[in-house]
Amino acid sequence: MKALYTAATGMKAQERNVEVISNNVANLRTTGYKRQRVDFQDLLYQNLRRMGAETSTAGTIVPTGVQIGSGVKVASTARIMSQGTLEQTGKELDVAIRGEGFFQIELPDGTTAYSRDGSFERDANGTLVTVDGYQIVPGIDIPEDSRNITISADGTVQVIDPNGATVNLGQIQLARFVNKSGLEAIGDNLFLETDASGAPQVDNPGNNGFGNLQQNFLEMANVDAVTEIADLISAQRAYEMNSRVIKAADEMYSTTANIR
Repeated sequence: MKALYTAATGMKAQERNVEVISNNVANLRTTGYKRQRVDFQDLLYQNLRRMGAETSTAGTIVPTGVQIGSGVKVASTARIMSQGTLEQTGKELDVAIRGEGFFQIELPDGTTAYSRDGSFERDANGTLVTVDGYQIVPGIDIPEDSRNITISADGTVQVIDPNGATVNLGQIQLARFVNKSGLEAIGDNLFLETDASGAPQVDNPGNNGFGNLQQNFLEMANVDAVTEIADLISAQRAYEMNSRVIKAADEMYSTTANIR
C-alpha cells in the first residue's frame, strides 16, 4: 500500500510550508524582511507499463503507459525580493532603498554582509553603524559638533559644521546582485554572497539602475498578511486531505486483514 508513504510525504511537505508561512507572519513588521515561498517537486515514478513500449510486431506502441508517483518534496524556499512599503519615521539616520540594491555592512570578522535595513545609528566615535554596531561600507564618520545631517537620494552625506558651512562627509554605496534570491540569509536582517547570487556590483545610488535612497524612511517587510493567511488555509487543507488518504489506506489494510 504505497498510498501510506505517498500521503506521508505530502503531510511532511505541508509541515515545511506552514513553517515558512509562520516565519513570514512572524516577520510582518521586520524592517527590510523579504518573504519566502515554498516550491514543491514531485518524487520519482515507478513505471508499471512504460510509454512507447512496443505492443506488437506491427510496430504499435503504448501511448501513455502506467506510472505511479511516490509523493512530493520541498524543492526550495525561494525568497521574494520585491519592494516593501516605505514607512516614514522622522529619524534622520533612517534610510530606505527605493529600487535595487543592498547596504554593505562590515561584520566583526571582516566579512561584508548585505542588508535592506537602513535603521542606522552613530557609535561613540560618530561612525555610522547598524543597530548591532556594525559599520557600513564605505565608512561614514559624523563629527560630534555637526548638525542637520542630510542623506541625499544619491547617497551623499552632508552636515552643517559649527561655522554654518556645509560639509560633505562621504558617499553611501549600494551593492546589487544578478540573482538576489541566491543570497544566504544569516539573521539580523543580513545576507551573505553565495555562488548562486554571483559577485556584487557596487555603485552609487541612482547609477546604472541602482535604487536611490530616502532619508527619514524605512522599508517594511514585503509580507502581505491576507495572502499569508490564504496560503496557511490552503496548506492546512492539503495537510488534512493527505491525512485522510492515510486513514483510507489504513482502513483498506484493516479490511484485508479481517478477510476470513
